[in-house]
Amino acid sequence: MAKKQTSVGSEEPSSSRPWESYHTVYTNAKAGMEGVDKEKVQRIVYEMSKGSKYFENEEKKDAYMKQKIENMRAQYTKLTPQDISHHQKMADKRILELEVTRDLSRIWLHVDMDAFYAAVETLCNPSLKGKPVAVGSMSMISTASYEARKFGVRAAMPGFIARKLCPELLFVPVDFQKYTYYSNLTRKVFQNYDPNFLAASLDEAYLDITTVCKERGITSEEVADELRQSVHLETGLTCSAGVAPNRLLAKVCSDINKPNGQFVLPNDRSAVMTFISSLPIRKIGGIGKVTECILKDVFEITTCADMLQKSSFICALFSRSSADFFLSVGLGLGGTDTPQYKMRKNISNERTFSATKDEALLFQKLVDLSEMLSADMIKEGLFGRTLTLKLKTASFEVRTRAVTLPSYICSSEEILNHASKLLKAEFPVSLRLMGLRMSHFSEDKNGIPPDPTQKTLSDFILARDASGGKTSDCRPLVSDVCDNTFSVDLNCYPTYSAETSCDLRDSSMENQTSDSTFSRSILSNTNEEVNGTVVPQSSEPRAKVHKPTNTDHKMKFEKIDSYTGQLEACPRDNWQNGFSCVDDEAGSISDRKQFFVWVDDYKCSICGIELPTSFIEERQEHSDFHLAERLQGEESGNNLRSFVPQQRAAPKCHTGSSGRLKKKQKSSPTASKYVPIDAFFVKTNQNF
Repeated sequence: MAKKQTSVGSEEPSSSRPWESYHTVYTNAKAGMEGVDKEKVQRIVYEMSKGSKYFENEEKKDAYMKQKIENMRAQYTKLTPQDISHHQKMADKRILELEVTRDLSRIWLHVDMDAFYAAVETLCNPSLKGKPVAVGSMSMISTASYEARKFGVRAAMPGFIARKLCPELLFVPVDFQKYTYYSNLTRKVFQNYDPNFLAASLDEAYLDITTVCKERGITSEEVADELRQSVHLETGLTCSAGVAPNRLLAKVCSDINKPNGQFVLPNDRSAVMTFISSLPIRKIGGIGKVTECILKDVFEITTCADMLQKSSFICALFSRSSADFFLSVGLGLGGTDTPQYKMRKNISNERTFSATKDEALLFQKLVDLSEMLSADMIKEGLFGRTLTLKLKTASFEVRTRAVTLPSYICSSEEILNHASKLLKAEFPVSLRLMGLRMSHFSEDKNGIPPDPTQKTLSDFILARDASGGKTSDCRPLVSDVCDNTFSVDLNCYPTYSAETSCDLRDSSMENQTSDSTFSRSILSNTNEEVNGTVVPQSSEPRAKVHKPTNTDHKMKFEKIDSYTGQLEACPRDNWQNGFSCVDDEAGSISDRKQFFVWVDDYKCSICGIELPTSFIEERQEHSDFHLAERLQGEESGNNLRSFVPQQRAAPKCHTGSSGRLKKKQKSSPTASKYVPIDAFFVKTNQNF
């Protein structure tokens, strides 16, 4: 194991060289940075970062990593010879099982555009050619040209540090619209070689060229050379290619002869094992600086071949999935089959900017993100229900806030409406990154439930009479008037949840918020006799129960129209205060304020739901719902629900001795005493 390392697990540096252990973003695994003075870059990054929020966050990450390494070292030393022998047998068995899966029949090509963003800017502005160029700003760099990489400048590096490393560095602002245009041009070329190519990003893709090689009778090297020339003719840009038996090795190969080069690894096991034996582990996609540090400092693993030599320890201290990945890397195994299309789980975008507390600027960022997210969803025909807001504070703390909506949405207006509420709850705050993610997509990609014929329980109950037949001439009031207003649906209101995350997950994290959920529950009491079950509710005389007729429904619709007109004339403040503007009628509650109020200005007096005053639309919708309940009760002549203010309480067990309901036995008209379930419910709800 090397004595001098940049990782936190290396030997303690001398007091005069503290940067040797500083955990920076620098790595010489990036193409074009092989000859860079590594120590110089480390020292400059350390000196310019010291005392900043970034530096403090890196120190926390270093401490966390050191602790993780120490814990794994402790487990490593506790392994007995018997344990090692046992896990060696398991590792050998697993290696044989993985070896059986080796597939050398496919030829994969990975194409990677050379310094894509910087190359596009140079193509559009020839005066930049041959000069060190960085796409980004003084805050952060997205891409650096190969001329800039010679100085140690690279992506994900702050611009002011890059300028210190390279005083001649030229900055060009990011223009994603331009990069997307050139990316689409390259993909037109890829289509000619593999219609089902896998795009990994705007500037790289995986192509299965097995069929092309067989049909045209040419070698994989010739295909790679031809493809690179076609891309150059189509776009004026250069790219590098790697050919190998699987995607994992193809990506490694494309990085070997950058820029504007290619490397071909034959489809031969001995060639693969020779290639992988001396390959540094950091060259493998999926092994980053943290994993590299753990493998080096704990197991002294530096090359992919070391994975097999240390297989017993890997199987002993890592999970099954992690161990399989490391062993597969040691064997040079990777994906060979074209992945089957699966509906994506989420779609997102995010942007980094200079830390700011300006609320107007932050809202403008949110508007831009909403429009971009909506455009991406419309392009793919997606409608989602769960919206997540990602925030990174000036102190590099990461927070996520989510809301689950009652219906599928995709428009920028709806996305912005809900995202704004999530962002407002975080003020005041200083942010340096913001992102939006939509998930929980509808399965048919058009915002309509997968099965339009699927009926709800309410539809089932109300659409059938006691004998099981459909009531064609007596349509239910609930579905005819307004499903969103009158139906009792537990998903009627958004569910807001909050989660604060940090890279370290330590106890010192600021502004940590526990998960919170605003949920809705309908608590109601019934004084109806159901199959002989008597629920005493009120001493007032009850109206006779009768079956609704067409005349009854006509009267209900007329009264609904009357109520709706009066509701539209109500001031919004009245709804916020929680009472109805509808005139009292005979048999209704005389005190309108007593009908519905917000207890302590946030808790519903009827069902106990808690809605802050900032949720204006939700509170108004909630008021509409209870008004509809009251209207139904009055029109049916039977108060099915109690509107007496109730305090929220924990659900009581109905099987308790004090609250147990006694069932009145009735003789059944049939010998089997069987009552159809639809008849049971219809008898209960026939006056809805």
